[in-house]
Amino acid sequence: MAALVAGGELPAGFDSERVGATRRALLRKRAGEVAKAWPLLAASLGAKFTPLFVQWAAGRPPAGSRADGLAFARHLRDSGELPPLAAQELAAHEPTPKRRWFRRT
Repeated sequence: MAALVAGGELPAGFDSERVGATRRALLRKRAGEVAKAWPLLAASLGAKFTPLFVQWAAGRPPAGSRADGLAFARHLRDSGELPPLAAQELAAHEPTPKRRWFRRT
């Protein structure tokens, strides 16, 4: 599994071309799931979304579509590549600091 989804070593006896094809298919599927969870991010990047996401996700284990989208959007923000519409979506998904309901004395 690590060879398929997390950039791990290919076990002995496995066909590297077939495993590579399966890995690419799983990364594209993962990109589609993130696009569903993060529609503004996907739409604002257009045709660049899938290749950019696949490049970013290669070697990273999946964390779920919402978490993957959050990490990918933060990566794009930090590299200065996050479109404005996607920045709004990221801001809506960023966790807010928890406020204490009591006051320490």
